[in-house]
Amino acid sequence: MTIQISLAGKSALVTGGGAGIGRAVAVGLAQAGANVAVTDIVATAAQETCELVRAEGREAIALIGDMTDPDQVDQLVEEAAQRLGGVHIGVNNVGMLGKHTAAPFLDWTAQAMSDVVTGNLLATMYSCQAEATAMIGRGINGVIVNVTSGETTRPAVRLAPYGAAKAAINHLTQTLAVELAPHRIRVNAVAPGTTLTQDVAARLGAEYRQALKASIPLGGELSDPRDLADLVLFLASDLAAHTTGQFLLSDNGAFLSRSRPGLTAD
Repeated sequence: MTIQISLAGKSALVTGGGAGIGRAVAVGLAQAGANVAVTDIVATAAQETCELVRAEGREAIALIGDMTDPDQVDQLVEEAAQRLGGVHIGVNNVGMLGKHTAAPFLDWTAQAMSDVVTGNLLATMYSCQAEATAMIGRGINGVIVNVTSGETTRPAVRLAPYGAAKAAINHLTQTLAVELAPHRIRVNAVAPGTTLTQDVAARLGAEYRQALKASIPLGGELSDPRDLADLVLFLASDLAAHTTGQFLLSDNGAFLSRSRPGLTAD
């Protein structure tokens, strides 16, 4: 017997889908048969991902907006549901440091902390609420997958607001798994290892990358965006029909490392 993941007849919404992990997730969902709504704050990036989805023979729509604005989030999710016949799968991938950089905790300004918490925790919270509302309103037994971070498994030195916000998403995921269970909505969280997306690559020097790779137990390799996309596909599928409230890593065992180099000011 051959087991295949099929999401045929389902529609997915991927936030932050214009590049990197979000783009890989959107394409992976399309390859499994889902139609995909791609949200991003950069219109050209969202459109480029949509073209890749269409190349897989699936319907794609680009939705441009700021996921830290709850009113915009509500509008974007409802538009996706109306145009695609509902939202069966919500993948919440928005959140990094934005315009800020890693720094010792005492050097973080109040505004910078607020920006990072809003861009990670609140953006995800708004998205979960809008997606669940759309699912329940249409009687859909849906799936929500929140993308968090391996920084939640260790002290997030120089990244305190980011690590704290992502850890809060893990807790939110567990809470929503319980609250939304009566509606047959599953909620899980996933985290990649360090993935050399364009944004991450710009922040990591070559020497640090090599030290990081050497610290990773499984193969000494950094993660590829498709690694996390495959995990999302599993959780979105019926193969994970009884899995909810979980936090799963796809990081080549990086969270096990005791030799991971710390971030420096360089």
